[in-house]
Amino acid sequence: MATQQGFEKRYSPLIILLLVAALVAVIALWARDKAATGKSASVAGVAADDTSYEWKLVTTWPKNFPGLGSAAENLSRMVDEMSNGRLKIKVYGGGEIVPALGVFDAVSQGVADAGHGAAYYWKGKVPSSVFFTAVPFGLNAQEMYGWLHYGGGLELYEEAYAPFNLVPMAGGSTGVQMGGWFNKEINSIDDLRGLKMRIPGMAGEVFTAAGGTSVTLPGSELYTSLQTGVIDALEWVGPYNDRILGFHEVARYYYYPGWHEPGSILEFIINKDSMAELPADLQAIVRQAARASSQDMLDEYTARNNEALRELIEEHDVQLRRFPDDVLRALWQGTRQALDDLVARDPMSAKVYASYSEFYKGVRNYHHISEQAYINLRDVVLGDEDY
Repeated sequence: MATQQGFEKRYSPLIILLLVAALVAVIALWARDKAATGKSASVAGVAADDTSYEWKLVTTWPKNFPGLGSAAENLSRMVDEMSNGRLKIKVYGGGEIVPALGVFDAVSQGVADAGHGAAYYWKGKVPSSVFFTAVPFGLNAQEMYGWLHYGGGLELYEEAYAPFNLVPMAGGSTGVQMGGWFNKEINSIDDLRGLKMRIPGMAGEVFTAAGGTSVTLPGSELYTSLQTGVIDALEWVGPYNDRILGFHEVARYYYYPGWHEPGSILEFIINKDSMAELPADLQAIVRQAARASSQDMLDEYTARNNEALRELIEEHDVQLRRFPDDVLRALWQGTRQALDDLVARDPMSAKVYASYSEFYKGVRNYHHISEQAYINLRDVVLGDEDY
């Protein structure tokens, strides 16, 4: 017993030291393994982030078309830059892969990953789509962006497109458009009767109800169609694009205001499966690039239209005309009827209209004392005087 106690007394410090050393060694090994595991996870994470994606984007416009075609090109460039090349989007003009008016089906079916066009082109498939482009006498561009992004419009847009495997988002705006090109003066609603006019969307229904015939044609066919008499009149966008397409060469009278498209919003549509394949950061990049390129288009049209209009009038002798008030009132009555009919026959349109109408009332009241009041004030104070 004494011998055992002496042994324990003599060697206890050594045993304790060995135990401590073993514990330290175990902790060191654990830390090393954890670091290695973390490093591997980090490397794997970097590898996942470095995965490259390539998309095809089809448009309803000719390749590199000024104004309307800029949004898709800007989206492609911005996404490439912000993703450091991880997502590349190749843009194809109308007719290169699919017909100009085949964009919706191509993206829905996965033939292309994304598309750029105007929602009202697809009103035969999605009746409520007219609200997401332009409603006659409706919201202007500033108001449309407000409704989409802060008034619940985008959520309804997504709901309407969900059955088609599509994710929609705003893809630019032209601002208030011009009323169109005519080969004769419009002095009364009777002058619209018998006319064949390129005018899509709900405005086309209103025009037809007024006695005309509405036609939907892609931009590439408009000049020749008006020149050869296939159509008698057309609306396209405004001075910037209309001058480029040369409509002043085949029509004399240029009418305003653009009752039919007061704030036309274009759209990007993304195939839902293609979007889901992207990591979260690339999805966010696509959304932010779409929003930035959308605003950029409106900025460009604001800058370009005034100079183009001056050239059309002063250098090409275009006759600028305002639609008579009684014509506009008649077209409004037609719009009211078209809205009632649409809401009655399509539940989704009724749902969208409820949101659109509520926002319209509020923003119109505010703009009476803000935007509209200021523009009226400026005209009264400055008159024809330059700033």
